[in-house]
Amino acid sequence: MSEAKVGAADRAYFNGAIQKVETTSSVLVSSSRYLNNADLRHLIGQEMLRRNGADLPNTAYIPEVAQILHDLEDMPTIIGLFEAEKARLPLFKAWLDRRSLADFTIEETKHCAPGTLGAAIHDFMVNSGYQLDLFFQEVKVVNDFTFYLRQTALTHDIEHIVTGFGPNHGGEVALLNANMMAKSRYFCPELSAFFSRIAFYLKAKTIMKDGLHYPEAMVLNLEAEFQGALQARNWKYPLMLVNWRDYVDVQISDIREELGITPVLPEGTWADTNKLVHD
Repeated sequence: MSEAKVGAADRAYFNGAIQKVETTSSVLVSSSRYLNNADLRHLIGQEMLRRNGADLPNTAYIPEVAQILHDLEDMPTIIGLFEAEKARLPLFKAWLDRRSLADFTIEETKHCAPGTLGAAIHDFMVNSGYQLDLFFQEVKVVNDFTFYLRQTALTHDIEHIVTGFGPNHGGEVALLNANMMAKSRYFCPELSAFFSRIAFYLKAKTIMKDGLHYPEAMVLNLEAEFQGALQARNWKYPLMLVNWRDYVDVQISDIREELGITPVLPEGTWADTNKLVHD
């Protein structure tokens, strides 16, 4: 039996201000629409507390959680925030108005010169076993919001390429944190929070699982968070606003210099870190 004992004095200190709120409801009810969602409670509890396993990959149920979070949004308010930020931020408005999707194909990038973004995208699509189009694949672009959904899904792996935060455990944590940091410094807090809603979930579940089950990965997690935030504070603006089609024939080194993507970790950093979270 553990010697760790949470005593009455501890409970009094932390819980002393708790007030019991009476209700006539016959079911669980809360002021949080998220806590009120039984499926979300279950999935977050499971994905934060479980170990990884061959039967259930680390990416399991991300689509389900993302769908629930989107379904719970106050969309009129979100659309209002889009409009307000378009009026305040010319680059954001231009990005939305242009609606230039980064839906690159193997064919259109196969002639790109070595060292360019296009060459790196071509190599990724041919050799990685992954695809650029990884989320919201069935969404049709009909307005600002649907363009945002499609474009930010398409550019995730391009961001891995240009930041140097590779698609591995350390790189995913670093890129998550970098994007959250950049958006929080650029957009109003309410829209920044919306843009990072799913990232908050991914970060939270990763921290909890690493902290509970994978100590070496947790040490890496903290370092990756720091490196992501450090780089993002130098970005000229959030990478979600980059029109990558303008850069397909540009050397990655020049892209990094233009957009303030620095410092960049040595190539191969964290390359083997996925093994830290495998049983």
